[in-house]
Amino acid sequence: MTDRRAHLAYLNRRRMLMGTAGFAAAAGTGVLPGRLLAQEPISVAGIYTVPVEQQWVSRIHKAAEAAKADGQITYTFSENTANTDYPRVMREYAESGAKLIVGEIFGVEQEAREVVLDYPDTAFLLGSSFMPDPAYPNLAVFDNYIQDASYLSGIIAGAMTESGNIGMVGGFPIPEVNRLMHAFMAGVREMTPEAEFQVSFIGSWFDPPKAKETAFAMIENGADLLYAERFGVSDAAQERDILAIGNVIDTQEEYPDTVVASAIWHFEPTLQAALAKVADGSFEADNYGVYSFMKHGGCSLAPLGTFEGKVPQAALDLVAEKEAAIKSGEFTVEIDDTEPTSS
Repeated sequence: MTDRRAHLAYLNRRRMLMGTAGFAAAAGTGVLPGRLLAQEPISVAGIYTVPVEQQWVSRIHKAAEAAKADGQITYTFSENTANTDYPRVMREYAESGAKLIVGEIFGVEQEAREVVLDYPDTAFLLGSSFMPDPAYPNLAVFDNYIQDASYLSGIIAGAMTESGNIGMVGGFPIPEVNRLMHAFMAGVREMTPEAEFQVSFIGSWFDPPKAKETAFAMIENGADLLYAERFGVSDAAQERDILAIGNVIDTQEEYPDTVVASAIWHFEPTLQAALAKVADGSFEADNYGVYSFMKHGGCSLAPLGTFEGKVPQAALDLVAEKEAAIKSGEFTVEIDDTEPTSS
């Protein structure tokens, strides 16, 4: 009991550092080969701390809706769930008979684990900053490890910037954001080794006006391209007639003259792997983050679309070379979870 209390105390300290905001974080479905074909639909419940339109959560919701349409699952969800209510909603869904509960517990790591222990027959697949722990055998964790696609989007950004001054606006400086920013910056330096970065975090997962104002300040400070980790950044880029790189979802349709490329997260491989384990009774504490890697179909670079023919061929050649090497295992994009800083 002493070790468990120490672990929970550590989780609580991390929650305090993060604040009480919940985490959040298009092409193809990325469904795993041999996709689960259950005789009876599996009851799935989603619990989200932000609207399902938000980038990160939208990818989970999209995958669940696809599985529902395919007859694999029944699906219900709660959005805009406050962290203070999150454990209660977990209990309600578990009590109602949900076989698999998905969501994100970045702001309630300790409390969620206490709930998990009370429902050993329910499978929990939850976004978390921590690795799986056998002390919570029915809790599997995941995250959007899309550093592969972020790196490739950085190569394109490095070829499109003229000043070499790039602005980057994030939500919170936690691993889930940091690793994508670092991968993007590494890609930029492949084309523009002397690039400089303005890095700022707005302290929110969904505050487009604040993200927009932060981006405006970076543009005033010389940035000619923005990394849009949050909603609102591409709006600033569009208004000031500069370029942007998207994250998690493809927003080029909304910003056809602004968003050059985006690193896309596909949650389908993660969900399908979990459903298969639930169906055969082998679900256990595991790290499902690996299913976000490009080699598993968990991420991709969005099509250039309106920017077809506008990106230098040297960058496109390098993207193709690196993408093939990533998929074959010959090249690995570094996972750096440390907080990035302005250069």
